[in-house]
Amino acid sequence: MKVKVCKDRREMGVAAGKAVEQEILNLLKKQGEVRMIFAAAPSQNEVLDFLKESEFIPWQKVVAFHMDEYVGLPAGSPQSFGSYLKSHLFDHVPLKQVNLLDGNGGDKEVERYAQLLTEKPIDIICLGIGENGHIAFNDPPVADFNDPETVKVVELDVPCRQQQVNDGCFPSFDAVPTHALTLTIPALTAGKRLFCVVPGKTKKKAVADTLNGPIATSCPASILRKHEHCHLFLDPDSFGESYIPIDR
Repeated sequence: MKVKVCKDRREMGVAAGKAVEQEILNLLKKQGEVRMIFAAAPSQNEVLDFLKESEFIPWQKVVAFHMDEYVGLPAGSPQSFGSYLKSHLFDHVPLKQVNLLDGNGGDKEVERYAQLLTEKPIDIICLGIGENGHIAFNDPPVADFNDPETVKVVELDVPCRQQQVNDGCFPSFDAVPTHALTLTIPALTAGKRLFCVVPGKTKKKAVADTLNGPIATSCPASILRKHEHCHLFLDPDSFGESYIPIDR
């Protein structure tokens, strides 16, 4: 894992955005399209803003997916992750194809999306880390490093649901859905290049556990340390301790 600590949240987003932009351009020198998976969360705002404004990315050669979706929200709900990504990126760039995950599609949707994801390799994944160490909606109670599935239905852990309130996505804990569809951990780690963006004081413990704790489902993001091409971008708040810029 390569770790870059930036001087502030804006610099973090720009640094991550430039890295993703360059990787897209590098891949397109060798292949006709790039397949990408995006996380949907306020922690990703800065990197998505950079990508949206890029003058160099040929978006007409990019196929887009997202990594999780709530179960039970009305179609088009502003809290849905599909809506978030449309408003922050997908509706602003001429993507070759957008594959939205329907949280209310049940087992048929699980099968449909898994088939789309596995038709060809995934080139780039833009992800974050949750306050409880989750990646996508793989919370500690349901995380499985050897999951046989590509997409599955999960019950959301209490800290995960509370984070959605903390992030301002829902007005109260009870308003947060209890279940979601998520890409599994093997589906995420199968991506060729991972760009993980994690700002904010509330992520400090999760980042510390990811970098220094055991590789265990108690902190699902710890598995990222085993990925050959994972780049982690932090700000001083998420890195913690006394701020010392690192790029390793």
